[in-house]
Amino acid sequence: MRVLCIETSCDETAAAVVRDGRQILSSVVASQVDLHAHYGGVVPELASRCHLEAITPVIAEALERAATPLAAIEGVAVTRGPGLVGALLVGVAAAKAIAYARQLPLIGVHHIEGHILAVQLEQEVAFPYLALAVSGGHTHLYRVDGIGRYQTLGRTIDDAAGEAFDKVAKLMGLPYPGGALIDRLARDGDPRAIPLPRPLLHRDNLDFSFSGMKTAVLNYLKQHPEAAAGDRRNDLAASFQAAMVEILVAKTLRAAAAHGLERLVVAGGVACNSGLRAGLAAAASQAGLTLAIPSPPLCADNAAMLGVAGAAYLSAGLAAPLDLNAVAAWPLDTAGLFPAAV
Repeated sequence: MRVLCIETSCDETAAAVVRDGRQILSSVVASQVDLHAHYGGVVPELASRCHLEAITPVIAEALERAATPLAAIEGVAVTRGPGLVGALLVGVAAAKAIAYARQLPLIGVHHIEGHILAVQLEQEVAFPYLALAVSGGHTHLYRVDGIGRYQTLGRTIDDAAGEAFDKVAKLMGLPYPGGALIDRLARDGDPRAIPLPRPLLHRDNLDFSFSGMKTAVLNYLKQHPEAAAGDRRNDLAASFQAAMVEILVAKTLRAAAAHGLERLVVAGGVACNSGLRAGLAAAASQAGLTLAIPSPPLCADNAAMLGVAGAAYLSAGLAAPLDLNAVAAWPLDTAGLFPAAV
């Protein structure tokens, strides 16, 4: 089965062709980073307009790279939510138009469902496993018992980890998006130079809290403005990243132990962070866990990641009606289309 996948949940217009839910035939991503950098963050209305301009050529390019005419596509998978509703509507409308015109089955996929299954496009990871979804909009721990079978174990009670990275970068005077720049600066800094808190680290629950991290950095910079420049900036970046990584690693390992899970998957844009990847690799090895992290292109927003769940649902004969609508908020626990017994 060749599935055309479409993703427009935030500021990337993406399309891909995936065969049998495992082989990427093409993956095209048109980024809006340069546009939104001027404003220091994603502007929803501008994002929607850019999706409108890019969606048709991006889909055409994905089909061309896959050497697959639209007549050979057997199903369409699209991100239904969660995300910016105006942005989502562009992708959903395009997917419905193609499905209607070609009489193809259509399926709406959860954005985070795509992320936590993306690893299956590069290696087979047996179920069940623990998934850490960590991005600009999400920091969640999920038990994944199979495609469409998810249980939330922990989540952020305020800001997502990626949001904290970008906002701290802004406090440091770094351009948007700043998370990757903090990672780069941290490599030349001392992670023990500046004491920063570890919110909720010593509580037994599996929830996260990162708003206090931003406040701690803000207060430190008010007292030590020199920390935003020169070598001190590297130390601040390293200290902040070390605190974030320690929290994420500790909570993830705690969840694995509490639920008896031996396999760990990390997904989402923050999974590109070198400090997090190294910290999880070391901790997983020590704890005897098997760790799998997709390559960076599959960690960032992309359309190919929708192909795993999309192909599974479509192959089972499931399809969405043509009045499918986008949803800005959508708990993953309720998103799976297979019953728990499957």
